[in-house]
Amino acid sequence: MKSTGIVRPLDSLGRIVLPIELRRTMGLACKDALEIFVENDSIVLKKYLPNCIFCGSTEGLKDFEGKSVCRSCIRKLQGEL
Repeated sequence: MKSTGIVRPLDSLGRIVLPIELRRTMGLACKDALEIFVENDSIVLKKYLPNCIFCGSTEGLKDFEGKSVCRSCIRKLQGEL
């Protein structure tokens, strides 16, 4: 893991502010969702990318009852019916 040298305090609600330079570097825009992971004793933030609930693909997604399913899996499921 690469250190940025940036230190930010938590506010009373547990929030932090990510510096604009870091958001620009990481391609984060206002309202982008971040996924939160715990790795050993670290908290890892990652830009959230929806993926297919069956194969994990991030391309060609369609929403089905609140779940993301890719076109390839939709075709496979249609063939099963």
